[in-house]
Amino acid sequence: MKKAERYQQVLDYFITNVPTAETELHYENPYQLLVAVILSAQCTDKRVNLVTVDVFRDFPTPQRLAQTDFDTLFPYIKSISYPNNKTKHLIGMAQMLVNDFGAVVPERIDDLVKLPGVGRKTANVIASVVYQQPAMAVDTHVFRVSARLGLTTAAKTPLETEKQLVQNIPEQYIATAHHWLILHGRYTCLARTPKCNECNLTAFCKYFEQEQKKKQKTLAKMA
Repeated sequence: MKKAERYQQVLDYFITNVPTAETELHYENPYQLLVAVILSAQCTDKRVNLVTVDVFRDFPTPQRLAQTDFDTLFPYIKSISYPNNKTKHLIGMAQMLVNDFGAVVPERIDDLVKLPGVGRKTANVIASVVYQQPAMAVDTHVFRVSARLGLTTAAKTPLETEKQLVQNIPEQYIATAHHWLILHGRYTCLARTPKCNECNLTAFCKYFEQEQKKKQKTLAKMA
C-alpha cells in the first residue's frame, strides 16, 4: 500500500467514525489549558483533571499564579509527576505571561516556547486547540501510533514525526488528527499490548501486517 493511500484510509476511518475528537483535559479558557498541559507531561489526563480543580479555584488567573510562591503551590500538585519542576515552571510561566504578554496566552509557537515548562508539544497543543492552527503536537501516543500505522517512516524524534504528519495530512484535519492518534494510542494501540483484535485499522496498519507475517513464518516452521 502506498503511503498516500494509507493516509487516506486512516483519515477516512476517523472522519467517518470519530468525527469529533478533542482533549480530555478539563479547562475553561486558554490559561487553564496551558496550566493543564504543562502538568500533563508524563502524567495521565485523569490525574491532572483531579488536581486542576483546586488549582483553578485558588489560582484562577495568571496574575494570581504569578504572585504565589513554591511552598504555597507545591502541595496542590505534589501528586503529579515531577512536582518540583512543574511548580517552578507554573510560577515562572505565569510571571512571564503577565510581564511579557499582558496575561494573554500568545498564539505564536515561537512565543509559546519561551514560557517556562512549554516545549514544542505543549505549544502545538495550545496553538491547535485554542487558536485552531494546523499544528501537530506529538506525544508518545502520536509518535507510536503514527509509526505503527505506517504514516511515518524512520522518524526518530517527535519533530521528525510532526513534519511527516503535517506534510501528508490535509491542513483542515491536522489539529483533529492529533486527538485521533492520541486517543487511539491511549485506548486501543497500547504501547506494550496493542488491542489489534479490537482495532478497526488493521486492514491498513503496517504493524499488524508485519505481526501477521511473523505468525505465518512461525506456523510454517512448526508445520
